[in-house]
Amino acid sequence: MNTEQNTELPATFSEQIIALVGADKWRADNQSLESHGRDSTHFYQPAPSAIVFPKSIEQIQRIVQFANEHEVALVPSGGRTGLSGGAMACNGEVVVSFDYMNQISEFDPINQTVVCQPGVVTQQLQEFAEQNQLYYPVDFASAGSSQIGGNIATNAGGIKVIRYGMTRDWVKGLKVVTGKGDLLDLNKGLTKNATGYDLRHLFTGSEGTLGIIAEATIQLTKIPKDSPVLVLGVDSFKAILNVLEAFQNNLQISAFEFFSEQALQKVLARHSLQRPFEAGPDYYCLIEFEAISEQTIEQAMQTFEACVESGWVIDGAMSQNKTQANNLWRLREDISESISHFTPYKNDISVTVSQMPTFIEKVDQLVAQQYPDFEIIWFGHIGDGNLHLNILKPEALSTDQFTQRCGEVSPRVFEFVEQLGGSISAEHGVGLLKKEYLHFSRSEEEIAVMKSIKAIFDPKGIMNPGKLFDA
Repeated sequence: MNTEQNTELPATFSEQIIALVGADKWRADNQSLESHGRDSTHFYQPAPSAIVFPKSIEQIQRIVQFANEHEVALVPSGGRTGLSGGAMACNGEVVVSFDYMNQISEFDPINQTVVCQPGVVTQQLQEFAEQNQLYYPVDFASAGSSQIGGNIATNAGGIKVIRYGMTRDWVKGLKVVTGKGDLLDLNKGLTKNATGYDLRHLFTGSEGTLGIIAEATIQLTKIPKDSPVLVLGVDSFKAILNVLEAFQNNLQISAFEFFSEQALQKVLARHSLQRPFEAGPDYYCLIEFEAISEQTIEQAMQTFEACVESGWVIDGAMSQNKTQANNLWRLREDISESISHFTPYKNDISVTVSQMPTFIEKVDQLVAQQYPDFEIIWFGHIGDGNLHLNILKPEALSTDQFTQRCGEVSPRVFEFVEQLGGSISAEHGVGLLKKEYLHFSRSEEEIAVMKSIKAIFDPKGIMNPGKLFDA
């Protein structure tokens, strides 16, 4: 794998950065270039020129100013868990890593907010909240390594969106360094602020193309009561929507996930976990709800029984303690890791919940007819309309051949998404992987406006160039 520099950095730029951050926070060895020049996407080769590790907002601002002066491209890098190539440095860029900006600097118990540096790991924030009898509800499989700055840059979602929303719903304020090198202090933790454009929401989900998230004020909330987990087996995708409606009408649910029998088989093959029940249906749904009282548990069981009587559910299992709940969650949460060695081609898409059966049927038919050697693994967040379509690489195909063939599948899939008014990226971002398909979700006029916005904040085009769209 080639990790040598693609371009020669101006000597003055390198000298300025080293003088600013110190020689130990500027790295150009092959190991650092390889590890920090990539994210979790498997389809691109990292080739950065160097990695810089700032330790303060002031250093971030100076790095961007120097980069403007010398027209050096920058790629912000967090926990490198992205799946769309948004943090790939493939063309001699300088990677800006926040591994040393990982502190929670302030805690306001009255407002229930914390001020985080961008390198704070998601799980670190969750544990800090719990230590202070509070809760940070944005959660996903990569919580142990993803960073808050990256979560905000991609507007990360996860498993609790149906109740708690996306990352943007928990961002009370941001300090950002724009592509021009200006420092903006956005919203300042306010709940009410009716003074024009709310630019923190513009930077949330911008994938590092407008500037660098240098600090975030994050809202916390009260800890939910014990949350039992139900895993139910169903034989048709349409039945899952009937189950969702039934539970939404009777309970305050915090998660409603689904996964296929094929997905479960992949998890069980790699982990010492048990099937939730003997029956092997086509699909499973996982429901988490807050057990406010014994009556809540009774209502959940009555709803489950009603779903069985209606013929929607074949069988089910409910956790009796936290360990059982965690093990049931692992049947869903361990899917991505369990299929990772198959080099999956991932599509993270969303349609309205009511359109999901139509969409899945169309995609299954397409793949079965034209790509019978491809195995499809479905899972996702049904409660918020987010589906994860994973195409597994057959052993007979090289990675390049597989990528090419998946590239032929994707436009067909995205045509279905467009027909149903959906999104080609629900929560992973566009990055490199999906930028050529952006027009399936965004009109020509919208893309033109986005490019105009980038030109305002990043006139020299140094911030994460080539991601989201080509300027």
